[in-house]
This record gives sequence, C-alpha cells and structure tokens, in this order.
Amino acid sequence: MNNKFGITHKILCLACIMLVLVSCGVSSSLQDIPYVSDFNDSIPKRIEINDSSFVLGNNTLNKNKQGLWELYVEGDPYERGLITGSLTRELFQNQERYFLSKIEDLVPSETNQKFLQRFVAWYNRKMYLHVNNEYKSEIYGLSKYAINDRTPFASPYLRGLYFHGAHDVGHALQDLALVGCSSFAAWGDKTEDGNLIIGRNFDFYAGDDFAKDKIITFINPTTGYKFMSISWGGMIGVVSGMNEHGLTVTINAGKSKVPLIAKTPISIVNREILQYATNIEEAIAIAKKREVFVSESIFVGSAIDNKAIVIEVSPDNFGVYEVPNSNQIICSNHFQSDAYAEDKINQKHMVESHSLYRYQRMEELLNAEDKITPQKAVAILRNKEGLNGKSIGYGNEKALNQLLAHHGVVFKPKERLVWVSSNPYQLGEFVAYNLNDVFNHPEKQGYAIPSLNIEKDPFQYTEAYKNYERFRVLKAQVLKAINNHETLDFSVLHELESANPDFWEAHYIVGLYYYKNDFDMAALQAFEKAKTKEVTTVPDLENMNSYIKKLNRKLGL
Repeated sequence: MNNKFGITHKILCLACIMLVLVSCGVSSSLQDIPYVSDFNDSIPKRIEINDSSFVLGNNTLNKNKQGLWELYVEGDPYERGLITGSLTRELFQNQERYFLSKIEDLVPSETNQKFLQRFVAWYNRKMYLHVNNEYKSEIYGLSKYAINDRTPFASPYLRGLYFHGAHDVGHALQDLALVGCSSFAAWGDKTEDGNLIIGRNFDFYAGDDFAKDKIITFINPTTGYKFMSISWGGMIGVVSGMNEHGLTVTINAGKSKVPLIAKTPISIVNREILQYATNIEEAIAIAKKREVFVSESIFVGSAIDNKAIVIEVSPDNFGVYEVPNSNQIICSNHFQSDAYAEDKINQKHMVESHSLYRYQRMEELLNAEDKITPQKAVAILRNKEGLNGKSIGYGNEKALNQLLAHHGVVFKPKERLVWVSSNPYQLGEFVAYNLNDVFNHPEKQGYAIPSLNIEKDPFQYTEAYKNYERFRVLKAQVLKAINNHETLDFSVLHELESANPDFWEAHYIVGLYYYKNDFDMAALQAFEKAKTKEVTTVPDLENMNSYIKKLNRKLGL
C-alpha cells in the first residue's frame, strides 16, 4: 500500500539535510531563462467557439464526444508553448491545481512546504543544464498561462520545468509505490497482416481529477517530425506517442535508487526521440546521449523496422533488449537486457514486486491468441484477472487493468493508426485516429474516425463495477478514519470487504482499522483472510505477517 506519511517523512528529512546546502549551485538554476529571441513571440488571440471548441490562427482545441480533448499546434518552440498555453489555459491551470493539491495533502504545513520548496530548488539545480533550449523555450511559453495563485513552488516557468520530472521523482521517492505500466507488441505471423501492433497501459495515478481531462496532442514543429502524444495540461513531454514515420515511444518505470540530483526528465528524452527519430537505430542514438536520473524502460516500435525493442536506461547503465527470431515482445517494470543481468536492484525488484507477475500474465494472454488485432490488443489491456484467469480483486496491481490507468493506447505504426482509451479508466470507447489524415487536414473540427473506434467495455455497466467504485469511496473513508483516529460503524467495514471480496487490500484495511482500535482478534482474522488472497508484493506480505506476529504474541496464540 502507498504510505503517504512515510513518503512525506522521507522528503522532509532530505529537505532538512540539504537546507544548509541550498545555496550551493542553486542560484544559477533559479535565474536561468531560455533564449527565445530567435522565436516568434506574437500569437493571435484565442477565439472561443463554445466551451469545448477553441481556435487560434491555424491551431485548434476541441473536445470530442468521448470526452477527449484534441489539440493541434504548429510553429517554433516558444510559439508552440504560447499557443498551447493560450488554447489549453483552463485545462493547464486546473491540472496545476490538482497537482499542487496532492502536494499539499502530503505536506499540509506551510513551514514544511517552505522546507520542501528549498529542497526542490536544490534537487533540481542541474535540470536546466540537461533540457535543451528548444524544450525549455516551449515550457517557458506555456508558463505564461500558468496559475497566478499563491504557491510555494517556484516561478511559473521553473514550476513547469520541475513538473516534467514528476513522473521520475514520483516513482523514485515513493519507491514501493511504482507505477505499474504494461506494454506489449506483436508482428510478423503473430498479427493478421504481419504489421506491427503495440498495446500499452499508462498506470500513472495522481488522483481522479488529474486523469479527467486527457489531451490528444498533434504537433507540427518547425524542426523535426510531426507527432502525436497522449498528455495533460501543462505537459510537453511524451509518455505515449507516435510520429509521422510510424515510430512509437512509451515509458515503463523501473526500480531506482533515490536519486540525489535531477537530470533529464524521461518524458523529455521520449519527446526528443519522437520528434527527431525515424527508426530504432536513431531512437537508441538519441537515448544514449541523454543523462537520466531514474531507471526507465523506453518501449520503441518502428514501422520502418516492423518490430519493437526496449531501451533500458538508468543513471549508471544502458541496455537494449531485443527478441531475435521472435514475433512479440513484452515489457512491464523490470529490466531484461544483458546489461542488467547482474543488477541486484533489478533482481530484487523482480522477486518482490508485481512486475514479473504482470509480465507472465501478458505472455499468457498473448500466447492464447493466434493473431493479434487492435480489438484483441484492447481486450488484453482491459483484462482484470490474474494468472490462469484467477479472480484477484479489482484494483490489484498484479492485473493488467488495475482500474486506475491514466490511459491505454494501441498503435498500428505502418498505417499511422492509434486508438486512445476514454474514461472511465480503459473501459470507455477506444477512439481511433489516423496521423496522416490529421496532418493532411488539420483544419478539420474533430480528428477521430468513428468507424474504426473500438467499443466500450460492458464491464462498466455491471454490478461488480458499481461495487468497485463503492469500494474506492469506502477505502478512502476508512483510511481517513485510521489516520485521524476516528470511529466508524462496523457496517462500513463489512461493506468495504463485501464490495471487493477477492482483493487482499479490502481485508487488510479492515484489519488495520481493528488493529489501531485494539480489536485484536478481529484484526487478526482480517489479516489472515487478506493473506489467503493474491497479495500484490512481498513487502505487502511481510508487513501483514509483522502485524499477525504482533497480534499472536499479544493474544498469547
């Protein structure tokens, strides 16, 4: 389980340690402003057609019927930032507020926020040296439309720059709470037409509000290649995307040491690959040039090569994982290349986390299909069961569909086709786009191709889904009561367990409530019941065993 108080303590301890060092090397980063004099700094006024349709010169923002925002932007770096900021200002500002509210939840004290502000400045003191002027200029233009609310976290520009490292910092500092992204690809005789198909779930969760407004961005830059990515307000980096040459990139977090200094955010590395590479060889060359500060798998698919590979990067190592003489490749959250064969952190992560389990589940589902199609790829991404179809509870990180993903996406690179999930989670309609069509006709209002859309998952209309949503509400209620030492009616606890009975966490949370309130036998029974379910990680199991041991000793059992 995520322990926000442990995370807060870790951050504040680091902040206190670095407080005396905060001036060392920080001033240059705080004063850095990108050079934008060579770029266009004048853009037309945004025209609001209605609350879901905006136009700015040749650039547009429209919301489709599935609730996805479609953004088209062209121009030089600073110009793109200004245009994106103007068109998406409400989405951008809402996203900033959601993100800052999560920080305030973790660190509610203003005094501690000041400590955190100094730590963030020190931690990111070298980031500006690792992001090139093009992307800093784009972020700088975007920052002109940031919120003006009082915030302890730097200037709008630096805040925007720092936010691009949030994915990296999040999975490094939270450590045990790695996002559980899953990716796979098939080609050759594993697909109907022999062409490459890629599927991926991006399970980065920063709250329901954060995932509400997804932006499908289509960028026509003055340098490099046209591309699309799935993003959110304020984000110019790439976590999932495809360019006009049919090159695709997605990222999967790896196991990292807690880094002591920020370098190149992985989403910026991904962006550079997408904008400037046409094939796998060029993608590898770009990734090799950049210094990162966390461990990450960059899943690269190529229409030109008609296959996919995984580039595995970390602060101290670099590897490429390929599958010669094969027709499929799978990636979860552990490394597979020879470069990491002796890596102790990676080996431990494979044993203790849910990464290997999801890898095996993807392998199982892919092997069950003779020929992969986009529809079958979506079905795999939506799968909620464990190995051999075992019911492991809804929301379990061992499932491919953890019912929290920011998005799911399927690519057919040769045809320049992409399908993007719509809310809720990956259960809504997967909306189809053709990059050639979008970039040939950017003036169109609405880029989706309804005839190619993949239908909604009927699971969202079931009683099981309603119960899962109820479980999420009850879970938050019970955890709040535990943290605030509040008393609940026992019926709430029973309802929590019955809403998601196959999920170990439902019983664990009930056990935790009983334990904190000295209902020792009830706590023991709840923990023992949780252990009979598919527990997500070894640390989770060890934590439960620790409680059980204490209770047995206390009860004299």
